[in-house]
Amino acid sequence: MSQAPLVLVDGSSYLYRAFHALPPLTTSKGLPTGAVKGVLNMLKSLRKQYPDSLFAVVFDAKGGTFRDEMFAEYKANRPSMPDDLRVQIEPLHASVRALGYPLLCVEGVEADDVIGTLARSSAAAGRPVIISTGDKDMAQLVDGHITLVNTMTGSVLDVAGVHEKFGVGPEHIIDFLALMGDKVDNIPGVPGVGEKTAVGLLTGIGGGLSDLYQNLDKVPALAIRGAKTLPAKLEEHRDAAFLSYELATIKIDVPLDVEVEALVCGEPDRDALLALYTEMEFKSWIDEVQRDAKRAGQDVAVQAPQEVVEAQYETILDQARFDAWLEKLRQARLFAFDTETTGLDAQQAQLVGVSFAVQAHEGAYVPLTHSYMGVPEQLDRDSVLLALKPLLEDPAKVKVAQNAKYDMNILANCAIGGDFANGIQMQGVAYDTMLESYVLDSTATRHDMDSLALKYLNHTTIGFTDIAGKGAKQLTFDQITLEQAGPYAAEDADVTLRLHQTLQQKLALIPSLQAVLSDIEMPLVPVLAKIERQGALVDAKLLGVQSVELGEKMLELERQAFEIAGEEFNLGSPKQLGVILYDKLGMPVLNKTAKGQASTAEAVLAELADMDFPLPKVLMQYRSLSKLKSTYTDRLPEQINPRTGRIHTSYHQAVAATGRLSSSDPNLQNIPIRTAEGRRIRQAFVAAPGYQLLAADYSQIELRIMAHLAQDEGLLHAFRNDLDVHRATAAEVFGVELEQVTTDQRRSAKAINFGLIYGMSAFGLAKQIGVDRKQSQAYIDRYFARYPGVLAYMERTRAQAAEQGYVETLFGRRLYLPEINAKNPALRKGAERTAINAPMQGTAADIIKRAMVAVDNWLTASGLDARVILQVHDELVLEVREDLVEQVREQIRPHMSGAAQLDVPLLVEVGVGANWDEAH
Repeated sequence: MSQAPLVLVDGSSYLYRAFHALPPLTTSKGLPTGAVKGVLNMLKSLRKQYPDSLFAVVFDAKGGTFRDEMFAEYKANRPSMPDDLRVQIEPLHASVRALGYPLLCVEGVEADDVIGTLARSSAAAGRPVIISTGDKDMAQLVDGHITLVNTMTGSVLDVAGVHEKFGVGPEHIIDFLALMGDKVDNIPGVPGVGEKTAVGLLTGIGGGLSDLYQNLDKVPALAIRGAKTLPAKLEEHRDAAFLSYELATIKIDVPLDVEVEALVCGEPDRDALLALYTEMEFKSWIDEVQRDAKRAGQDVAVQAPQEVVEAQYETILDQARFDAWLEKLRQARLFAFDTETTGLDAQQAQLVGVSFAVQAHEGAYVPLTHSYMGVPEQLDRDSVLLALKPLLEDPAKVKVAQNAKYDMNILANCAIGGDFANGIQMQGVAYDTMLESYVLDSTATRHDMDSLALKYLNHTTIGFTDIAGKGAKQLTFDQITLEQAGPYAAEDADVTLRLHQTLQQKLALIPSLQAVLSDIEMPLVPVLAKIERQGALVDAKLLGVQSVELGEKMLELERQAFEIAGEEFNLGSPKQLGVILYDKLGMPVLNKTAKGQASTAEAVLAELADMDFPLPKVLMQYRSLSKLKSTYTDRLPEQINPRTGRIHTSYHQAVAATGRLSSSDPNLQNIPIRTAEGRRIRQAFVAAPGYQLLAADYSQIELRIMAHLAQDEGLLHAFRNDLDVHRATAAEVFGVELEQVTTDQRRSAKAINFGLIYGMSAFGLAKQIGVDRKQSQAYIDRYFARYPGVLAYMERTRAQAAEQGYVETLFGRRLYLPEINAKNPALRKGAERTAINAPMQGTAADIIKRAMVAVDNWLTASGLDARVILQVHDELVLEVREDLVEQVREQIRPHMSGAAQLDVPLLVEVGVGANWDEAH
């Protein structure tokens, strides 16, 4: 009878793959559980297939490994682990152990190395081994005793299977990986050598990496693409190739505290499983555990949920009750207020009802325009609004809301008596729970009410889809019965009040954050609301002409692509494109998708274009024009508000971690301005008759903030004397006189100046300015020698961030850095880069916000016929009456430059034109 195989499961591989491949799953409290369920399903299935086998589930341990010490940038390209995945690791580990499966995590090495060591030692003893993984690197372990099984795809790889899949046998997989490199793990490899070239080199020479480098003279004769130029490229990147070989080699001699024979599955811990499955709400598995326990004669029970306070909510349908609540609001020191509407667009949604709360666990909803069949009689809409108007417009009556800007816009657009000029101008909103959470910790959670209630109150709110349904049949709020709408709306006000009480206590402990909220974020709310309502005028006809022209250019590019490919294909199909690029034209495969397909992503096309392949260049142009057409020239005319004739973007204060504003519907932050086609989009944003557009833009604000923070004499001197800072940097770095700096030197200096702000490495800078890594590092070293204050600032900031766990802007805004002390070097270095950049980017965000408030106050007080219509990056765009342009041009500068006091001037550049492009 044959021996049962040892089964080794690559738990880390499956955790990531389950997270990305399976639909997201969360509990009623918002806890993500999809990856846990996916991996446990796979383990249970695998265990059924091999019931008599020794068994181990192996995970990566926390912290770095010997590979990080070998190559500091190993896995540096990997993004930080998503929070929704991170929170699933411990529950998964606990569940694996509770199921009785041996679980291994060994510090200093990866799961691959643990698996490799166990697999090879078992194979050497004659025991068959099954490695369950989706990782291609494991193919190097395959031999007559070791087989790979991918339970997510059903594939099995033995020796023949490896050869069929990769084109080389298991004995040359490491050589294959060393030549190709690995984008995911940031193993460098040899640039330009893809899958086909690597196979051609190894099979053509008939050996591994060492054999190849001993026979470079034979490479030009090989029948592979670019064979004549390959020897020079291989020689140039010899060190990288052999480093990659070491990085890709799985260790098979890891000292382990466990013997193979000890990897026996034990009995499940049903009490632990039941607690875990209950927390993760795996209902069918809870039943399964209870059934198994009953059969085994055990007694287990699900824990009862904690008792919650019963809320008292009221739906107001008669005048007496409304009057009573109105008096409550008048007497209250503070009350929470919320609106219910027919949609999310604050410029077009209709008011359906209002809700308020004065004390925790109590709330009231006043329905106004519910319109389903059989709806009870509601109070008169205009009468209710007129009664509330004095309260809502009283700046002395303190209010709190969740996303108050939306409510402000709804009320301002709410025509009373059919007159839009008679809308409610809400004042006195001193607190916004969305912004309280955002200022407290921008990265701790999402800042919507449902997420905040779960995090800070341990309360699961009534979901909108619970009462309105989903998809095409989803009801608008006016169609929802009062029995359901009342508790939902009253809860919104109640939870807002309770959140404020909790969050305000936390903010009060940190005066600097309290000041950011009260001095920057809250004053900005009504300003943004006003800008959104004002909107921007767009020339729909001009956009239509641009759409036609873009379409014609796309057709021409499509014809060029067909000519290069030698056949017609769908440029929008990754599958068809992959066949053309890699199978037909033989381009190197630089990266693969999660499903193992050769990638055709933008970054890959850019790299192929850099290698002078013509088709990727054409495809990138095509994609760029297609994005402009679909996102802007086709879409913007559809977004013109029929009542105002303008486009009204929505600004978001609580999205970007650093404090930057973002916008949506449309997103005006991402209109490309480096291309003529992108700039033409801005030409469609026009001034109304009798007006001009004025664009006021901070010049090089983040570099100026860097000079202030670093107190570097060289940078301070350049800005104080109004020098071209990039030219000054070029003179210092390249050791030439200021007037001798060439255009290319200035361009490289600009890349260095901005690159260092964003923590760019020598590797990244080399790629950007087209030099080798050694030269790039020399430029950086010379820069720091010339600007020692910058280096000192960076080192000081890293140390402070590591010590306190956050960095601050000049105004006290914090960005917390949970990975600043991570043992994993890639995660730690990423956090360090953020630590250096965030004070600059965050301070720039604070300054433009303060400037917006200052400019709005000035325009309001002066009564000038001018108004802000757009905010993008470091720029304000105003619509100004023609005869006031010069006055506004001169007066806006001091209001913007005075938004912060730095040790260098804050320079504001102002342009004027009939459209945004002219003014910019």
